[in-house]
Amino acid sequence: MHAALPRLLLTPGEPAGIGPELVVRLAHTDLAADLVACADSDLLRRAAARLDLPLDLRDDNGRALTARARGQLRVLPVALAQTETPGHLDTRNAAYVLETLTRASDACRADRYVALVTGPVHKGVINAAGIAFTGHTELLAARAAADVLMLLAGPRLRVALATTHLPLAAVPAAITPERLRRVLGVLWRGLQRDFGLSAPRIAVLGLNPHAGEDGHLGREELDIIIPTLDALRGDGMHLLGPLPADSAFVPALRAHYDAVLAMYHDQALPVLKAEAFDSGVNITLGLPYVRTSVDHGTALDIAGHNRAELGSLLSAARMALQLSARRAQAT
Repeated sequence: MHAALPRLLLTPGEPAGIGPELVVRLAHTDLAADLVACADSDLLRRAAARLDLPLDLRDDNGRALTARARGQLRVLPVALAQTETPGHLDTRNAAYVLETLTRASDACRADRYVALVTGPVHKGVINAAGIAFTGHTELLAARAAADVLMLLAGPRLRVALATTHLPLAAVPAAITPERLRRVLGVLWRGLQRDFGLSAPRIAVLGLNPHAGEDGHLGREELDIIIPTLDALRGDGMHLLGPLPADSAFVPALRAHYDAVLAMYHDQALPVLKAEAFDSGVNITLGLPYVRTSVDHGTALDIAGHNRAELGSLLSAARMALQLSARRAQAT
């Protein structure tokens, strides 16, 4: 008797972007999962037609599958407000994007799926529609009332962010002892739970150039970061730093840590994306379910032109299966 396939829930993201195409392409891989898209069925059919790919599309009835043929995809239906035009944003579909995310979050919290894998959204068009939105991570955290952390992972590097979508001018005030204790706690527990590291080693970057250079280039390291790390080391955490960001990623240092905590979005993500753009995965630590995402945007310039690369979504789906299997084994 064959075992049931793990059920992965997918949200394609912005309907005018490459997300719907990527979901159709993922359905044509041999990924050993029951793939369910929380999306508009006709949107997916139109994406498949533009790709000239067959699509066996059925509503999700909740029954377990033991096998999935290439091109087979189930749907948790949400209706678009307006038919999409690839490459052209439409504020009328902003509420649709958020509805797919809230429905997907609720379904995963109800344990109907082993993990959520999200495609790229466009924050600008959602805000232009008059809806306050800062990102997937923040919405899913609020929906689950969870303390979360964004972790980006490539084949050889994991990077977490102390602050995410903040203007650079607002970052220094956000680096507080309370925030550092919170995010390092979420990162520590997430590396243990989801990556099987019993005693994770975390490299913490400084905020300022050269990690402040003993206060000559800023005092955040001396006044906030170093005392907080020392206190957490006393609690048993293995923490390196604060390290200068310009040298923390050299090969000789990477062997000494399992993940990096960066102080702000663009401090470390350019490094990860430069070496793992097609295979990087965005992971939300701290949610009651596994959530992974692509590590790229909506790519409006190539949407509808059959040029989107599947690498990041496929990596995100594979990572979701790995993390959910590890959680299942631990329970």
